[in-house]
Amino acid sequence: MRYFRSAIYGFAIAILSTLAVSAQAPASTGKTDMKKLDFLIGEWKGGGWVEYSPGKRESFRGTETIQSKLDGAVIQVEGLHYGKTPGSDKEVVIHNALGILSYDEQARLYHFHAWLANGRFTKAEVKLIESGWQWGYSDPRGTTVRFTIRITEKGDWHEIGEYSLDGKTWRQFFDMLMHRVK
Repeated sequence: MRYFRSAIYGFAIAILSTLAVSAQAPASTGKTDMKKLDFLIGEWKGGGWVEYSPGKRESFRGTETIQSKLDGAVIQVEGLHYGKTPGSDKEVVIHNALGILSYDEQARLYHFHAWLANGRFTKAEVKLIESGWQWGYSDPRGTTVRFTIRITEKGDWHEIGEYSLDGKTWRQFFDMLMHRVK
């Protein structure tokens, strides 16, 4: 019985010691890697064009609001853009999206989760590139879509969207230039 009691006490001390050490050493959150995206943080305004079908470009204007959240663990990207309805001067919301950029330390990958106001959702891997980042996805029909965002020498946000049916030949369908206002 005495041996059993000693074993229990020893086990309890080992567990409590482990808990005390883990409580003192906070888990790494990839915040160092997230800091590489701090250049995005701010409010951006501008516009561009989107081509819904070949040869039919529609202009738009809007904002991208980028905020660091959870003490730098994630970055929130919120886009709101307006365009005119075809055949009218009336402006309507054509793009209303919210995205979360994060870093998965175990996989050593950046992720981008994005939601549209219409309920559509995508989850994509992010690649850091010179002066920016790139993300994309494949749709159910097998089309690959990618967006490339670069900060220009003037400090502007330039983004292009492209699609590919074969993963080799790309066609641009989107172009946006935003200026930092905050």
